[in-house]
Amino acid sequence: MNREPRSGCPIASTLDIVGDRWTLVILRDLLNGKSRFSQFFSSPEKITTNILTDRLAKMESAGLVTKSAYQERPTRFEYTLTRKGEALLPVLHEMCHWANVHIPGTWTPPASFMAQKPG
Repeated sequence: MNREPRSGCPIASTLDIVGDRWTLVILRDLLNGKSRFSQFFSSPEKITTNILTDRLAKMESAGLVTKSAYQERPTRFEYTLTRKGEALLPVLHEMCHWANVHIPGTWTPPASFMAQKPG
């Protein structure tokens, strides 16, 4: 993730970091209190372990999350959003609003999620 952006376009540059199928879903889970691999893995979207491992590493490399060990033998990690990661919250709020208006059948986000403020 520490590569040069494709261009100076802010949209393209942001998509280089969060524009895959899973990063914003993991970010959503972090904002909703999940912090451990098994918790992310249990989300309804059914991310595979190899993709989850890859995305968490990319998110860490991009400065969106930090990881710290919570268990030794085997070593297991939990993930915490950085300020940079938390700053994406308004983007997720707007995506929720847009989907609820334009995509029939989408879930209404919990009020607690929509009331959150970054950092």
